[in-house]
Amino acid sequence: MAEPDFNDLLNAAEQLASDIEGSKDLPRVDRTLRQVLEASQDLWTRVTTEGSQDIQANLLLGSKGVDLPQLSQKLESLSTRKTFEPLEPIPDTDIEGFLKNESENIILSLIDSTHSEIQQKLKMDLRAHLVNEWESEKINLLNSMLGKEEKEYIDFSTAQQKTVLNESVLGTKSFLNRDEMKYAHTLIEYQQMIIEGASKVNLIEKFVQTAVEFNDQMVNDMWMIVKYMTQLPVQGKGDPIGARNTSIIKAKMIQQARSYLENRYRIYMNSVVQSNMREAQRGGKPGIYSLVRSFVGIKHNNGYTKFDSVEVDGCPLWALVYYCIRCGDSNAALEFIKKAGPQYTEICKAFEEIGKSDSQTLSIKEEKFIRSHYKRGVRNDSDPYKKILFCILGRCDVNEEHAEIVKTADDYLWLKLNQVYDIKEQEDHTVSEGRESISYSTLQSLVIEEYGERHYNANEQPHVYFQLLFLTGQWEASIDFLMRNDKLRVHGVHIAIVLHDLDMIGLPMDMKSPLLVVDPSDPKPMHRLNMARLIMLYVQKFENQDICEAIHYYYCLRNVKIANGDTVFAVCVSELVMKTRKFDDILGCMELDGCRSPGLIDTFRGSLVDVDMVIERVAYTAETSGQYEDAIKLYDLGGRHEEVLRLMSTLMSQVVSRVDNEPGSLRARLSNYADNITNRYFGVQLKCDQGTQAAFYTLRDLLKFFDLYAKNIYPEALEIIQRSRLIPLSMDEIDDKIKNFQTLNEVVARNIPDVLLATMTMLYSQFTKIKGDSQNSSRSFFPDSSKEQLTFLRERAKALTSFAGTIPYRMPGDANSRLVQMEILMH
Repeated sequence: MAEPDFNDLLNAAEQLASDIEGSKDLPRVDRTLRQVLEASQDLWTRVTTEGSQDIQANLLLGSKGVDLPQLSQKLESLSTRKTFEPLEPIPDTDIEGFLKNESENIILSLIDSTHSEIQQKLKMDLRAHLVNEWESEKINLLNSMLGKEEKEYIDFSTAQQKTVLNESVLGTKSFLNRDEMKYAHTLIEYQQMIIEGASKVNLIEKFVQTAVEFNDQMVNDMWMIVKYMTQLPVQGKGDPIGARNTSIIKAKMIQQARSYLENRYRIYMNSVVQSNMREAQRGGKPGIYSLVRSFVGIKHNNGYTKFDSVEVDGCPLWALVYYCIRCGDSNAALEFIKKAGPQYTEICKAFEEIGKSDSQTLSIKEEKFIRSHYKRGVRNDSDPYKKILFCILGRCDVNEEHAEIVKTADDYLWLKLNQVYDIKEQEDHTVSEGRESISYSTLQSLVIEEYGERHYNANEQPHVYFQLLFLTGQWEASIDFLMRNDKLRVHGVHIAIVLHDLDMIGLPMDMKSPLLVVDPSDPKPMHRLNMARLIMLYVQKFENQDICEAIHYYYCLRNVKIANGDTVFAVCVSELVMKTRKFDDILGCMELDGCRSPGLIDTFRGSLVDVDMVIERVAYTAETSGQYEDAIKLYDLGGRHEEVLRLMSTLMSQVVSRVDNEPGSLRARLSNYADNITNRYFGVQLKCDQGTQAAFYTLRDLLKFFDLYAKNIYPEALEIIQRSRLIPLSMDEIDDKIKNFQTLNEVVARNIPDVLLATMTMLYSQFTKIKGDSQNSSRSFFPDSSKEQLTFLRERAKALTSFAGTIPYRMPGDANSRLVQMEILMH
């Protein structure tokens, strides 16, 4: 057979096409197979998605008796567009339309005004919340910043030093380094002695002994300065800044500062002599006389070109006299002058007067003589020791630097302290003479303002600047300076604790203020130190781990009060408890037998610390922050029965009808704690309102009622509800129960609808059982006859619906309908 050519194939194709179009009822396909596949997949996806959603919605809502197609039509027909449109004007003659229009206008204006008020209140609440958050954040930022004025130092915690001593009092790993731990142990030991009633405990001596263990001479010197400067007359209970600026205290502070500098220079002179024993040629009776003679011999062994020609024991007279008073011995100076000859009788009288004076100063007459003698010839004398000596004795020419002799900051400060006049002294010495003078406040300003940290190179020599500030009575500023030095911060904190313990440090009125504060009412350049902020800054790095140590540091603030009357100690402990959540460790816990086991806070009981007040404050803080379960336990710990039962009722009312089988759920925890409280409070005279007690015990019973209801244990559940006397179970009880409802606490009243529905459900369930099979009825609870039992249940159901419709309470929308529906089904 010959193979078909192209014409044969064409004819065959046309024949097939005509057969399809003419004789077959098949649809004409204009798409390729791929296009058909894609279109079918797209159609299948849309149908299955929409269909599954509709099916799920029908299954969900249909089980609740809702017709989804009909509901959809109703929703589509609703339109809120016309609801709030302006109403059309109505002619005045249309009374009915006018009244309708006015009533609608009133409703619209009420809605509009309410909406505006809500928006305004929402904005105000939001703004207040933001402001409070910012204030809190600002305080946290301030707590981490220790600097002032131009330079700020942010408090970055340094790495912990590992040591065998890094264990807290409780035996846990400590975040305190070696020095901090030693200070903490000393402070705790001191506070325990105070709490136990020990008297005459010197905290300074304890810290001085602790500082010796650091093997750091600079730290020892700092504590020695503190020891000298705190040996002041008793200041009383007034303002420390005001007391420090009285004439008596200032005179004593000047005397103590001079004594420290003189003793320090005496030690220096001894070291020089000991290092040069061959040149010193020290002999004779030990004492200042021989020490000064040897020291001057060493210091000026190359000749005395500028000195006065008068010599004693081969040394220049005025150098010997100067170094005698420089190390604080006017008697030795007098001895040198007497040896010089009778021509110095007046000078001898001056030194004899100084030796007899407690303040180591001259009388007005003698000072005038010294000043006049200085003006006549000594001012232009070539001997620098003679010039400085007369300037000291006469307290004159205060601007003269005496650079040949005054080489160190110690020398400069000692010189100025000898030249200081009190205000009263200036008046007595007749300032009209026109002489220059320097007051104590002027000297303070020179140190902190005119010269300042940069002049004294405080970053490289912090101990020098601290010494100048502290010896001039600027204790607050000196501590602030130490707080800005990482290595010396720990020492600054404990110096502040000592001064605060002695009531010698000035505190600001507002405990939220910065670390160093200037009060306009204080004499310049005095400052005040925020002791509360200082302690919190120091404690914040270890308070989460070293809780015992932190509380002992907070105990230093037991006498500092804030605006509302609480102590800073109570506030800090409260914040510490809430932050660490170690309630049992810090505050103790309540045992099953009702006894309270003590916590760390009980260490301070009776020592100016009201432990119950601290516990109450922590509980109040927990309550205001919404941590009601913690607040309940804390109020229970403090014996505040009213708050315990009130908060328990509030929480139980929210979950009483929400039965779950979760062991650790809120409802389960509340149920267990309610039973615990019931057992512990049994037979105890509660400090609580009767209404609060009644609400608590009612809700406790309702917890059991709903538990039994969920387990289908209806007889016992109905017995509980009958004992509660909340709802009527007969028509005769309705009036009494309505009166009783009006006295119910709100936390109980809000659960009445759920109680009614649960009770009606149980009655309906029993009704259907009795009606279906009278043999299965509970004859111990109902009458014998099934008919009488059914009548009995109908009467109870009718009492419930009547009660629900009569009480002055807005029931939920479906509650009444469900109650009525079940009652109807029982007929």
